[in-house]
Order: sequence, then structure tokens, then C-alpha cells
Amino acid sequence: MELTGKIIVLEETQTVGTKGFQKRLFVVETIDEKFPQKVALEFTKDKCDVLDGFSVGQKVKVDFNIRGSEYNGRYFVSLQAWKIAAEGAAPAARPVRPCRRRPAAPRPSRCRW
Repeated sequence: MELTGKIIVLEETQTVGTKGFQKRLFVVETIDEKFPQKVALEFTKDKCDVLDGFSVGQKVKVDFNIRGSEYNGRYFVSLQAWKIAAEGAAPAARPVRPCRRRPAAPRPSRCRW
């Protein structure tokens, strides 16, 4: 799924549990809707550092997955981000190679009139 908006909260990386699981929470407010929404998302494990290049107030586009789990009869949902990009940032351009085709040799006509 995809979400576009402005970062309004950017927390530090947290280590959770005895195995050292890491997560980093951030909140994006949608800006192109009649009723803006404040959506909490998180990066986990080695992706936490991705947020180091972003700041509060910056417009971003976030790609994320919805994760659900059950623990002791209680259900939990999290929005796990896997990609973030500054809104309006152009993707890196690929170098253009000139076309070096050889001129086509004339083909003999197949028509016999």
C-alpha cells in the first residue's frame, strides 16, 4: 500500500524484548484529503536507519504492508513501512546510451508482379 503526506512525529529507534528487536515509529499526516489523517507507521530491524535522512515537516511517500498478529486472545495491527521517499524527488536517471544500429540493407522484394 502507499501513503503520501507530511511527517509530524519522528521517534528514535527503540529496542524491544530480550532478543534486541528494533523498531522506529513515525507519524505521517495526509494532506490531500478533506479530513486529514494522522497515521502511525514503523520501520523494523535494519530498516530503522532509513529515517535518518528525513525530518519533521517533510513531505514523503511511504510504501508499507499491514501486519496483524494474535497474542493471548488479543489482536494487534501494525503498519510496517518498507520504503520511503521525499515527495517530489525525481528518481535517479539512467544514463542514455546512443543507439548504434547499422543501416538496414535493402531487402529483396517478395512480390512478383
